[in-house]
Amino acid sequence: MVLCPMYPIKKLPLRRLLYLICLASLLVISAGREATKPAIASHAALIGPADPLDKYTYLPFISAYPGVQAPALKWSLGGCFSWGCQTGWYSSPAVANIDGDPQAEVIAGMSDLVALDGVTGGLQWRTANSSRVWTGVTLADLTADGSLEIIVERSADQLTVYTLQGSVLWTRNPFGSGEVRTLAVADLEKDGSYEIIVGRASSGGTKQLSVYDAAGNVRPGWPARREGEPGYGAGMYNQNAAAADLDGDGDQEIIGPTDTHYITALDKDGNQLPTNIMFNSFNPVGPKVWSQVGVHVSQEVDLRGYANCGTEHRPNFADSAPVISDLDNNGVPEIIVVGNVYNCDDPYTSLFQMPFIFNRDRTRWAASGFNWTVIPAPDARAAPLSEDYNLIETALPNPSVADLDGDGFKEIVFPSYDGRVHAYWLDKTQHGNWPYAVTRPGEGFIRFASEAVIADLDQNGKAEVIFASWVQKGMSRTGKLHILDYLGNMLYEVDLPPAKDGDWNGALAAPTLASIDTDPDLELVLLTAQSGVVAYDLPRTAGATILWNTGRGSFLRSGSK
Repeated sequence: MVLCPMYPIKKLPLRRLLYLICLASLLVISAGREATKPAIASHAALIGPADPLDKYTYLPFISAYPGVQAPALKWSLGGCFSWGCQTGWYSSPAVANIDGDPQAEVIAGMSDLVALDGVTGGLQWRTANSSRVWTGVTLADLTADGSLEIIVERSADQLTVYTLQGSVLWTRNPFGSGEVRTLAVADLEKDGSYEIIVGRASSGGTKQLSVYDAAGNVRPGWPARREGEPGYGAGMYNQNAAAADLDGDGDQEIIGPTDTHYITALDKDGNQLPTNIMFNSFNPVGPKVWSQVGVHVSQEVDLRGYANCGTEHRPNFADSAPVISDLDNNGVPEIIVVGNVYNCDDPYTSLFQMPFIFNRDRTRWAASGFNWTVIPAPDARAAPLSEDYNLIETALPNPSVADLDGDGFKEIVFPSYDGRVHAYWLDKTQHGNWPYAVTRPGEGFIRFASEAVIADLDQNGKAEVIFASWVQKGMSRTGKLHILDYLGNMLYEVDLPPAKDGDWNGALAAPTLASIDTDPDLELVLLTAQSGVVAYDLPRTAGATILWNTGRGSFLRSGSK
């Protein structure tokens, strides 16, 4: 469909003439170009900014051939009160039909948990709470009765399971204190019953993770790592768990990076996973588990067992949300963790954020002609713009994994504290216009980006990358909704609604792609920081292929895709 909207022009005959010229121009262009060429997003691309008619008319050619269409605001302020909105954190909304009507509802967590009508954004129910929700709202059929349950973690050490109507089924306090920020759901032994994985955002070297059954009972062997076991660990300050079957035995394993340069890896019963014999030689000599083998920029240093601080750097995984995915499409999943690489000399200095890729036995991934035994080298702009949440809320490097270019290999997309969104191909380079900067020096303030969702919106075999951004505090500005093509070229940037109250806005959480009304097109739903839940229509996306639809890749929030 080709659109040539007519905007007010001084004289009606001229308006009609320009409309006919528009249609004729597009017919000529379409006949002379392939349908796979990029969409023309504005009139300037055809008639040029110096056209003498430009002061009287604006003809936004939405596309000269099939392409991605501009998002249109559907509703905003979802879940807000008359006096303002509760703060939205890093919690992606979920979507489900809670009442059997023709359209789905949006379920979002700030402190309260709310269900909103998908068509209007109107409130359907609210459950009040004074503690914030960090992780995306999670959905699973825990009771195997054909109906979904809603699972939410909160600060004040809370884990709560709700019905789709907002009634509490049970609440637990997993760790006795601190905040729960890690939440994932998985069927750990493929028996048709889901388990709930939670992680502790507080200090302490053991018992970072626990697992509950559907009835709210702690599974035998948990929490883990257990007291007296070998290894190192600390708190988990983001959505620091992923679950998948790593070895094809039918049971799922759990990967849990912690606030160290070590990663905890556990089986379904809380037992630590062993590492490859190549790590046996350093102290203590002999077989090791994952949490005994520190991570460094190079695997060569991993094998030595320690770094020469000042020249050999290592990552911290406090904010690292892991992903498990088959990157090279060979049937064997890999483990992807983005770490905050720092100089361990005094003073401790954050340097850059970068992906690490591991095999199930803790070795670095090298296969299909690619080699990640050493991570990519950063460029000169990779240092953090800020790590002070009093200035701007923390940039969390949550990776999204998908095949952007249709070549059969997956790329790794993640936001960074350098004010950019990165996309690494498996050859350890960034192609096209990646990385994409959301902080622009000319604006005079910092902007950070959310985790991305990924979909082929226009069915051309290439994916679009969609994310939100937020701004520095005190700027009285708002973040944006960003839509890029697979090479990091901007297709659309749309200002998010302004804060209902407060002096900054944006969206910290990954958007959610879903259909929330009765038409066949997709919508994009975001939890903003200061203007509640907002929704955008995405025209002509009925046949879109969704590759990464929400925070952590699914409503299970398990980081497995």
